[in-house]
Amino acid sequence: MPGKDFVLRTNPDETAAVAKAAVAQMTRRLAKQLLEDVPSAPDEAAEALTRLHLLEQLQQAAEQLQRGAALSAARGGAGYPQIGAACGMTRQGARRRWPGLFDHSDEAPMEHLMSTAPAQPFDVLLVEDDVADAMLIEEALSERGTRNLVQVTDGVAALEHLRAPGTRRPDLIVLDLNMPRMNGRDLLKVLKTDEDLQTIPVVVLTTSSAPDDVTGAYSSHANAYVTKPVNLEEFEQAVQSIDAFYLDTATRAPRD
Repeated sequence: MPGKDFVLRTNPDETAAVAKAAVAQMTRRLAKQLLEDVPSAPDEAAEALTRLHLLEQLQQAAEQLQRGAALSAARGGAGYPQIGAACGMTRQGARRRWPGLFDHSDEAPMEHLMSTAPAQPFDVLLVEDDVADAMLIEEALSERGTRNLVQVTDGVAALEHLRAPGTRRPDLIVLDLNMPRMNGRDLLKVLKTDEDLQTIPVVVLTTSSAPDDVTGAYSSHANAYVTKPVNLEEFEQAVQSIDAFYLDTATRAPRD
């Protein structure tokens, strides 16, 4: 799969040194050209200010070229993890720096096509009060085919959202257990006894691996139970398992 197994083999320090030397040489040459038309000989300050101006312009140009290269990498099959690694940043950092790489209209979003996400994007309600975990889950799901993700921080807010007039019915609910006001255990019981909501698939995604929590979730008719790993790569695999579960439930006969 193009770009998916890409690893930057060069030494970052050596690359930085080469790039710095090349930019310094080019800046001095361009500054000399710009100052040739100055009537009097430029002093040290004038030369330094000219180089500063050129470096600012080069930085802006480099940022534009970087986005173009990131877009080309995305079209070639690379995902945010590989794009981030090429720039010495995390996947989340690359996503924040170049949002929407996989939303361009002239070509199909390669990362979505090459993943196991459903052919038709799906809507998710995420019930999670931990900000860091919510960001990771949202980013992982959005890169794998989620059309719309709504996040709330507890069971009360989840029910208010689901029961609000005109609310789009989610295809999937991802539920944490430990939350304020109404926790995930109580919310799950309400969801699975509500005639209007009980058919929405619910995946419990929590740090708890306690047997009582697992048994209790399935007794309350959770569709799947996934334990949050601490490791980021394993966390992404856990989110992918939610996608795989959704694919299974999505092939069932439509609800009446």
